[in-house]
Amino acid sequence: MALNLPASVEEFLARHHVMTLATQGSDGPWAAALFYVRDGDDLVFLSSPASRHCRDLALQPRCAATIQSEADDWRAIQGIQINGEASELKAEALAIAQQRYAERFPFVRPGVAPAAIALALARVRWYRLRIARLYFIDNARGFGKREQFDA
Repeated sequence: MALNLPASVEEFLARHHVMTLATQGSDGPWAAALFYVRDGDDLVFLSSPASRHCRDLALQPRCAATIQSEADDWRAIQGIQINGEASELKAEALAIAQQRYAERFPFVRPGVAPAAIALALARVRWYRLRIARLYFIDNARGFGKREQFDA
C-alpha cells in the first residue's frame, strides 16, 4: 500500500540524504546516521553487517528513523519520523537499490569510487526500510504540527 505523500513531503525527502536509524538490541537502544536513497516509499541504505544497528536488525527488524533539517528557530523546524521494518536486500531488489544509490551518490560507482570506498563497499550489505508510518513535522504551520501517513 502506498503512503500517498504530498509534494511537500516528497520534496523534503528529496532534499535530504541522511537519516538517523534507531534500533533495539540486547545492549539496549541505539541510533546511527546513515545515507539513504528512496526506492518508491522505502528507504535504502547500506552498512556493515558487523555494525551494532545491523546486528540489532538481524534480531529485531522493527525500527524507527528520523530525518530533519537544522534550524535556529523553532518555527523553522521540519522533519520526518518513521517507524517500520528493515530487511536485507537480495537478488534483483539489490541490483536496483545499488543502481539508485550510485545515481544519488556518484562516489560509490564502480570505476569512480576511491580504493578505500570500493574496499568498504565489498564488505557492506544493503537494506530496505519499509515504512509503516511516517509523520511530517512542520512547525512553520504551528508548534508541533505534524501529518501522519500510513502504508
